Amino acid sequence: MVATRFAGKSTASLRAWTQRRILPLALGAILGIPLLMPAGGAAAQEATPRPATAQAVSSGGAVVLMYHRFGEDSLPSTNVRLAQFEAHLDELASGGYRVLPLPEIVAALEEGRPLPDRAVAITVDDGALSVYREAWPRLRARNLPFTVFVSSEPLDRKLPGYLSWDQLREMVAAGGVSVGNHGHRHNHMTMLDADAQRRNIEKASLRLFAELGAAPEIFAYPYGEISAELRATVSEQGFTAAFGQHSGAIGGMTDRLALPRFPINEAYGDMDRFRLVANTLPLPVREITPADPFLRSVAQNPPSFGFTVAGDIEDLSNLNCFARDGEPALTRFDNRIELRLAGPLPAGRARINCTLRTEDGRWRWFGTQFVVTDQAVQ
Repeated sequence: MVATRFAGKSTASLRAWTQRRILPLALGAILGIPLLMPAGGAAAQEATPRPATAQAVSSGGAVVLMYHRFGEDSLPSTNVRLAQFEAHLDELASGGYRVLPLPEIVAALEEGRPLPDRAVAITVDDGALSVYREAWPRLRARNLPFTVFVSSEPLDRKLPGYLSWDQLREMVAAGGVSVGNHGHRHNHMTMLDADAQRRNIEKASLRLFAELGAAPEIFAYPYGEISAELRATVSEQGFTAAFGQHSGAIGGMTDRLALPRFPINEAYGDMDRFRLVANTLPLPVREITPADPFLRSVAQNPPSFGFTVAGDIEDLSNLNCFARDGEPALTRFDNRIELRLAGPLPAGRARINCTLRTEDGRWRWFGTQFVVTDQAVQ
């Protein structure tokens, strides 16, 4: 199925959405002019975390796994070996986890419903051909649902090594496969202005609507790169959830337009790590600073990173945080955590991860990915 904002809508409402959003975009493409949609349409909403409750803090939350390619050994940074992948699926199917469709997890967050312990979702970004040839048969054999976040341009151009629209339709029609928006062009969207961001997302919605009959309501940021401006653009498009590539588990307090996923590849695909991340719990946080993870100038780098831990959980004196250059200086004021890095973050993508061990040996995990421009390191 398509993870769509159209579920349960009448034919008239679908036609109205098409006339309001898809047809103007198509007209703009024909005329060669960018027609921009009005911000904050009827479907748009600000997908913010719900207020903390005892259950939201203590519940198991969900872990979302992110893959790209399968058995493509020439691309180890985005590939997982088939033996690794089969071991992961055997672990998930062993009975200790609840592998759920990603839209079901999003719906639970939307409605404030608790998620089952050890809830896991499987996602695949970009739409490489090995999803169809290698991943899908193995997932289907184990009756495990998954979501493909598709960038539509490679499919339109029929690029070698990528899915075709027919193959994507075949997977969706067979059941257990949902589709998310990954932009039309797989580019660094934080580097684009808001109009270009909107056109990129709208073009993907147009193509997915045309090929699959519905436009997805979930989005994945290319490269996991998020900025405050891009998040606002995604919100204006009416998505109910959006996913990055920063590590961590999802809980009731997690920003639904900056949801974490654990990237899996050859280097980070061994079974010890897989079991660790699959059993991860959310670290409930609020009041995260800086509000924008996009660092544009040297004045912003290194960032003054901080957050407040919500609720009554484990002893925060055991909290550990790590950055690329090691362990930053950590200061705690009751439940407020402030980190000071040893030096500027390097250009590109940089992560900070904070973990807290629970009494039963599992880990609470909160991660952030910063996007650092060249101007921020000069």
